[in-house]
Amino acid sequence: MIEELTTPISALREDILQSWRHLDPDAIEAEIAEYELRSSDPDLWNDREAAEQTMQRLKNLQDQLAPWKHLLQESEDLLELLELAKEEGDPSQEAEIREQFQALSQEYERLRVLELLSEPHDQAGAILTIHAGAGGTEACDWASMLYRMYSRWVEQRGYTSTVLDLLEAEGGVKSVTIEVVGPYAFGYLKAENGVHRLVRISPFDSSGRRHTSFASVFVSPIVDDDITIEVKPEDIRVDTYRASGAGGQHVNKTDSAIRITHLETGVVVQCQNERSQHKNRANAMKVLKSRLYELRREELEREKEASAGEKRDISWGNQIRSYVFQPYTMVKDHRTKVESGNVQAVMDGDIDQFIEGFLRM
Repeated sequence: MIEELTTPISALREDILQSWRHLDPDAIEAEIAEYELRSSDPDLWNDREAAEQTMQRLKNLQDQLAPWKHLLQESEDLLELLELAKEEGDPSQEAEIREQFQALSQEYERLRVLELLSEPHDQAGAILTIHAGAGGTEACDWASMLYRMYSRWVEQRGYTSTVLDLLEAEGGVKSVTIEVVGPYAFGYLKAENGVHRLVRISPFDSSGRRHTSFASVFVSPIVDDDITIEVKPEDIRVDTYRASGAGGQHVNKTDSAIRITHLETGVVVQCQNERSQHKNRANAMKVLKSRLYELRREELEREKEASAGEKRDISWGNQIRSYVFQPYTMVKDHRTKVESGNVQAVMDGDIDQFIEGFLRM
C-alpha cells in the first residue's frame, strides 16, 4: 500500500537533510562567490595556468554543491507527491513513487561515497604509475592491460589523462606514468595503490600453462601551489638522455628525455613524452613533488599505525587485488573482500565497486 512508503521516504528525506547540513552549504556558497569574482577579473587569463586552476576550483565547488541541492529538491517533491496521492486515495501512483524513491536512494548512496573523500587532497588530480613486475613479456602485457583498464575508467568518469612517461617493452608496457585530472581523481584512485595480481593461461605460452603475473600501481596527488614541497638543486641529480620508443625523428635524435633522482629518498622519476626538454623537466618535477608529498603522508600514516599497534605492508607478494581469468573468472579485492565474476567488465574500467568498498572500509 502507498501508506507504507511514508516512513522510508521521510527517513530518506531526513538523512538527506542531515548530510546537507554537514556539507556546510553556506561556506561553500561563499567560496563559490569568491571564485566567481576572481573569474570575472579581466586580467585573469594573463596567467593561463593560474586561471585554469581558478576555473577548475570553481567547477569543483559547484559540482560538490549542485547534486545535493538537486537531491534535496527531489526528495521534497517526492514527499509532496506522496501526500497528494494519499489525499486523493490514488493507488495508481504507487509504482511511480516507488521508482522515484529507489532512484533517490541510489543517488543518495552515491553522494555519500563522496562524503568519504574528506582527506586532504582527495579532490586533487592524481599521478598514477604502473610498473610491470618480474616475468618479462607476461608482466609487461599485464601492465598494459592495467593501463587500458584505468584509461577506460578515466574516460567513463569524464576525466582527462596525459601520458607523462611511457616505457614500452616486448609484449606491452614496462612502466607508464599518467596524469589524471578531474574532481576527486586522487580520492578515488588512491584505492588502487599496491600490487595487482593476474592469473591466466598465458597467450605467450605454446604449452597453454597457467601463469601468475604482478604489476604495482602507485598513486599520488597532484600538489597544488598551496602546498610547499621544497626541492633544492643540491638535493637532486638531473640526467638527460635520448628518448626511446615511438615519437618520430626528433624524439629519437635529441637528448630531450629527463630523469631526476632525489638523493635523500632515492625516488627516481623520468619523463620523455614531450619534444621539449624543458617541458619534460617541468613534468618530471611535478611528478617528483607529488611522490615526495605522498611519501611524507605515508610516513605520518605509518607513525599513526605504529602508535595504534597496526602494520600494513604493501609489497611484492602482498597483492591488494587478484584478477583470475582461468580456471574460473573472478576479481577479488583482498582488503575489502569485494568480488566480481565479470572480469571483462572490470578490465573495461568497471572498478567503482572496488574503489567504493575501499573508501567504506
